[in-house]
Amino acid sequence: MKINTTGTDTKEQILNVAERQFAEKGYAGTTLRGVIKEAEVNIAAIHYHFGSKEELFVAVARRVARQMVPAQLQHLAKYQHQNEPPSVENIMEAFFAPPLRMVSQMGESGMIRAQFVGRSRVEPLPIQVLADKQFHESQQRFLDILQRAFPNQTRLELEWKLDLVVALLVRTLNQIGQSGKLITGNSPEEVENAIARLVKFAAGGMKT
Repeated sequence: MKINTTGTDTKEQILNVAERQFAEKGYAGTTLRGVIKEAEVNIAAIHYHFGSKEELFVAVARRVARQMVPAQLQHLAKYQHQNEPPSVENIMEAFFAPPLRMVSQMGESGMIRAQFVGRSRVEPLPIQVLADKQFHESQQRFLDILQRAFPNQTRLELEWKLDLVVALLVRTLNQIGQSGKLITGNSPEEVENAIARLVKFAAGGMKT
């Protein structure tokens, strides 16, 4: 299906098409020729804005991160300067709630966004790393505040647990709208219920 790019400039048009193709076909299955054809641009536009397929993939991942991460960090900032360590439930809510709310409100483009995030986590390691780098700084911020909440746990243990939380978020994002899954629709009530359940489950894992 062709993405509606009316009103977007050439760079955004390319990014929109590339995000959908990377989401549906994966990195290996996506070609610059295919992106050029669907975006109705020429190869010069690709090279001017991005240079290569790898740089195009990084640009898509960076755009996703720039739309998700600030909302997470803004939520997290409410707890960073408190004298008392924040509860793990508050930390997990800051992690889960903004991405899930955002994607659920984006309609069809949100489904593509969620699919792209999920696909990025199962790409071969070199491609995974390209995407993960865009989220590295924010994950360090979450690790810092988790360390305050759990001073007796090692950084390595917290990194391992947060990686599992990331996988849980990605899995949930990738299943939004599917029958029989945690979020089958886009109603605010369903999304908030799913967030509460994820927070409770992840917080329990963090404490053990």
